[in-house]
Amino acid sequence: MDLRAELLPPPVPAERLAELRAAVDVIADLVLTSGPAAAQAAVEAFGRETGHGFTVADFAACEGGRGAQALALEAARPARPEVRGTSRAETVELVRRVWAAGPDADWYLRVLRAALPHPRLLDLLFQSPAGHAAAAEDVVDEALAYRPIAL
Repeated sequence: MDLRAELLPPPVPAERLAELRAAVDVIADLVLTSGPAAAQAAVEAFGRETGHGFTVADFAACEGGRGAQALALEAARPARPEVRGTSRAETVELVRRVWAAGPDADWYLRVLRAALPHPRLLDLLFQSPAGHAAAAEDVVDEALAYRPIAL
């Protein structure tokens, strides 16, 4: 299924991605060479610049984890995408794209979280009950059925 443009990952200019990648590399190196406490101010400044809530652990994981390029790409995209009027079919497609674990899976997860207010969305996506695989439609139906309790 094709998704509306606002649900797709926004394009990132190569220059911006290179600039963010360089900043990620500097901070990751600072974490490794000087320690988390020394890198904290740089992480906070990076977060203010990009609008994301990154932690020192995100940069420490660049070496053996998801990678500096992926972190830079995430930083280049909006931290909180605005999603309005997502249809059930679009939401099902978003679940499928998250599960496909492609290079844009983080973006689709962010959009899915904006579209579905379920507090345990990650559990629905990644921890199927009784060890059986849930269908994307089942995950969406469960998330859409959620109603917050008014206090």
